[in-house]
Amino acid sequence: MIRIADALKHICEIKLFFNFVKNCGMEITSFNQLDLNKTYTYADYLLWKFKDRIELFKGKVFKMSPAPARIHQKVLLNITRTFDNYFQNHPCELYFAPFDVRLPNKNGDIFTVLQPDLCVVCDLDKLDDKGCLGAPDLIVEILLPGNTKKELDLKYSIYEEAGVLEYWIVHPTDKNIQVFVLENGIYIGLKPATEGEMITSRTFPELSFSTDEIFGNL
Repeated sequence: MIRIADALKHICEIKLFFNFVKNCGMEITSFNQLDLNKTYTYADYLLWKFKDRIELFKGKVFKMSPAPARIHQKVLLNITRTFDNYFQNHPCELYFAPFDVRLPNKNGDIFTVLQPDLCVVCDLDKLDDKGCLGAPDLIVEILLPGNTKKELDLKYSIYEEAGVLEYWIVHPTDKNIQVFVLENGIYIGLKPATEGEMITSRTFPELSFSTDEIFGNL
């Protein structure tokens, strides 16, 4: 029997090939060559040869910060250390940005390519050399000045629709973490974990720690 993940990968590879042939010779070497009003696909994304980091939100291009703020990197390091202690001997795998998460639509077309700050993938068939094809089980995003709307609105909706079981939003300035869990296809927000409080994953109940491990040395 063909596994669903394998079949999805096969369909996406065929579509990527035909899109690549169609776009052959249209290599993009500068972000300024992009039309921000246009809808792009993952096949287009693969042709872009510039250094700017970008994400695709349902075909729309969003430019990422060239270098995250120091506080962002400090928080990411703290979270990664805490998560790594748990997932070292766990069958699920932990990845941090830059790491492409491709989220196909119902037809198998890829118009969304995101780079979460951190994600956990339990279905290892979703992993390939390009990143993750399909929804991770848990995603963590760390807010930066200016990206709050993107994280709270656009990514929230995309992760919910894609079926990400658990979504954490980390607020370094306010020193709290919001957790959303998927129930019947809809995110339910839990009580935010504030400074000094314990936070526990619903998807991985043994992943439990004090927020001081994240914010204590800022």
